[in-house]
Amino acid sequence: MSVGFGRMAVMVQFRPTSAEEAESRDARDFAPLALAELSAAEPEPRIEGLQDRLVDDVRVFETYVAQQTRPSAAVGESVQGTIWRAGILEELRNPRPRGPVAQRIVCSSEDRDDWLEARRRGITATDAARLATPTSVRAVAADKVHGSSFGGNVYTDFGRRREPVIADWVMREHRIAGCGLLFRSAENERHLATPDGLAEWGDEVVLAEIKTVNKTWKRIPRNYLRQVWWQQYVLGARRTLFVWERHENFVVQDPQPNFVWIERDDAEIAKLVELADEVLKRIP
Repeated sequence: MSVGFGRMAVMVQFRPTSAEEAESRDARDFAPLALAELSAAEPEPRIEGLQDRLVDDVRVFETYVAQQTRPSAAVGESVQGTIWRAGILEELRNPRPRGPVAQRIVCSSEDRDDWLEARRRGITATDAARLATPTSVRAVAADKVHGSSFGGNVYTDFGRRREPVIADWVMREHRIAGCGLLFRSAENERHLATPDGLAEWGDEVVLAEIKTVNKTWKRIPRNYLRQVWWQQYVLGARRTLFVWERHENFVVQDPQPNFVWIERDDAEIAKLVELADEVLKRIP
């Protein structure tokens, strides 16, 4: 069985527990099945390979194998069951960081008011993308104080609609999950970034940045590189998977997204930090 949320679903397998194993468990854990184990922070639910498939046009992630908490007379074959826990799907797609970077989470983009207020008082990757000259410092500072007149357009609206689809592809192909969290840097709490994707591969933090474009590129635009470098600085990442999808008149042209890896550039980051601090001097 699977649990569906929107267009997504999750498949869970339960392994029956022997009577001997059951004796070591608190009776309160026996029901509901497996809920206690998958809800607990330790141990983590075991991921069995992250294979996905389409069932009736709904994507099913066959990932979790959990031990059944109700005792069984004999251990048999694994059986399928369903976890009715709100939010498990989002935890699959957008898992919360657990390493050192988790200590620097400011808020979630879902907490819209807090997210906007924090961004107004700090320098984000979107701001850093604009920081190239003294003139840009004054322009970014003015937008922070007085607000930007740009409220989006048909291109940004299209990008917002496509981003979750591309993010699912990034997760399937590169194992970098979507991220809707705002982080602060270790050096300055007003240096901020909300990456499109984040993964923790051992001690390494790896990021993803997603774009939709209506032209063919010979090289990645410089403002996008500045955005990526700023995110790497804030999160302490060494590399970023930069992913883009091309469209013509809002019709997707690429059979699958394009991508390149962008390495960290500390010299460029140092320039951005200097310009960002100049902006901060001009805003409360």
